[in-house]
Amino acid sequence: QVQLVESGGGLFQAGGSLRLSCAASGILFSINGMNWYRQAPGKQRELVAAITGGGTTNYPDSVKGRVTITGDNAANTVYLQMHSLKPEDTAVYYCQTSRDWRPFWGQGTQVTVSL
Repeated sequence: QVQLVESGGGLFQAGGSLRLSCAASGILFSINGMNWYRQAPGKQRELVAAITGGGTTNYPDSVKGRVTITGDNAANTVYLQMHSLKPEDTAVYYCQTSRDWRPFWGQGTQVTVSL
């Protein structure tokens, strides 16, 4: 059974930084890769960062330069680091992976950035 558990969310100040964790079980991100998405109230879910099984990373232009995705193979955990936080980064952050074209999602972790 695939399970993804996010943690690290909370209340942050603008200009600060955060690190989110996504602990995976039942699937290896080193094979299947992992993505981080976020969804703000009233907005569509958007990709924030991606890492392939081979370790290649990809970031959308909207967050490029502020976000880093890394993985710990031994812990089977993927991290999302974000700095220079802005109020518009407020959202629920989800990790997501897939296997055999079936997607798996975590429950999400709330990130709130205040001025």
